[in-house]
Amino acid sequence: MSSTGHYVRAVPLSEVPPGKIVGVELEGKKIILSNFDGKVFAVSGICTHEYYELALGFMIEERVVCALHLSQFDLRTGEVFNPPAAEPLQRFNVKIEGDSVFVEV
Repeated sequence: MSSTGHYVRAVPLSEVPPGKIVGVELEGKKIILSNFDGKVFAVSGICTHEYYELALGFMIEERVVCALHLSQFDLRTGEVFNPPAAEPLQRFNVKIEGDSVFVEV
């Protein structure tokens, strides 16, 4: 994200346990959060192939699977793993302060 972004409080850290994706909307942007080994990641919550909320999908290891056409994306980097999606998800910077997760939007 550009350096002109600012951090917005998303959720308490306790709401992003390992093995779960959490959908949030911050300033009009749908974002999904995930936690791997205590590090929280944020990527766009909308599939790049066809508009569908990825929070309605499911996780397989470090990937989110779009329930509409089964495209898979890396939850840490946004990288696309398989068609029909061809474009990666936007990645957002995350910081933890106290017990809260903040996302740069």
